[in-house]
Amino acid sequence: MRALFVVCVIDVLGFGILIPLIPYMATQFGASPALITPILGTYSLFQLLGAPLWGALSDRYGRRPILITSMLGACGSYLLLASTTTVPMLFVARALAGFMAGNIAAAMAYASDISSSADRARSLGMVGAAIGIGFMLGPAIGGALAGEQLQGANFLLPALVSAALSLVAVLLVWLMLPESRTAEQRASHSLEARSSRLTLLRERPVLRWLTLAVLLVTFSQSMLDSTFAIWAMDRYHVGPRTVGLAILALAIVAVAMQTIGVRRLVPRLGEYRLALAGIACWVCGMIALALSSSLLLTVPGLVLCGLGAGAFTPSGSALASHEAQAHNRGAILGTYQVGTSLARVAAPFISGSIFQRFGPSAPFLLGGLVTLQAAWCMLAARRRHRGRAWTAASSTGDEHT
Repeated sequence: MRALFVVCVIDVLGFGILIPLIPYMATQFGASPALITPILGTYSLFQLLGAPLWGALSDRYGRRPILITSMLGACGSYLLLASTTTVPMLFVARALAGFMAGNIAAAMAYASDISSSADRARSLGMVGAAIGIGFMLGPAIGGALAGEQLQGANFLLPALVSAALSLVAVLLVWLMLPESRTAEQRASHSLEARSSRLTLLRERPVLRWLTLAVLLVTFSQSMLDSTFAIWAMDRYHVGPRTVGLAILALAIVAVAMQTIGVRRLVPRLGEYRLALAGIACWVCGMIALALSSSLLLTVPGLVLCGLGAGAFTPSGSALASHEAQAHNRGAILGTYQVGTSLARVAAPFISGSIFQRFGPSAPFLLGGLVTLQAAWCMLAARRRHRGRAWTAASSTGDEHT
């Protein structure tokens, strides 16, 4: 688990370095806010196409080769980004990066493989924390490498650093991570694991509600991600360095929740209640950001958003993993990630237009409203889960009778 943690930190660090820079690159190339956010959505669109495929392939061929392949693809996308000079090239670079983003689903499946059912939430929380650390340090490093100037930022060096980090992650997977699935498990890759995502959702109502919940929460998160930089530019006239530090603050809180809070709160509250608490914190954080009147007053909103993301993400992933068996865990988690990818596709393609038409804070208010609906989905999933457990207990009692 420690080796997987290190690999995830380094891999996501490379991705995180570029997070605050894409909007500034697009602005430098002459793109409007209505075009900037679709560039971010392009990454998610191709991730949506690739994530279920990578998850199913990891069930069939193992987690290790998929981790290596996707990381090499990410490295190629960063090198392409380093040579980008136009908006169309920026779209192509982000599309390649999104399609090759199979590392997250494979890493979560790897963590599930090597943990027991009782420890799964904690293991997935550790993976989430590793991802959070990458997102925490990456934007701050990227902002520092790019500088604070709105028009003269350096984008070449951050892209090259990201490519180098991907190669380091590949080397670490090769040297430190043994395959988590045996040859027998890969050979038993069943028809269920190869079934379509729609079939898995139709046959598993709990998974269906969980996927809808993560879609709604991630929609709001993507509203924040895709507009925060242009919101900060518009309202407070700050550059990549300040945006990177703001994202750093949010990520610190999220990582603390995932590493410390989840471990302590899951035994007391359970995964469903913790997920609901995370939804409540996120909604309050989005409203606080929308209403902030100074850069300093954005801090409470970012803290609440960090707490919400840190509580919801590992809880939701753990609940989804409970719907899987050993032979189809990658496919189930890949299907669950479809909700994340759909949201990250939809939100950027509309957030820029909402920003331009209704004002800078409108995406945050809409995101908070959408996230509220996720609470109903979590309650429905819990109700279905309890009903299934009651039915199973009744059947067992009938058999003993």
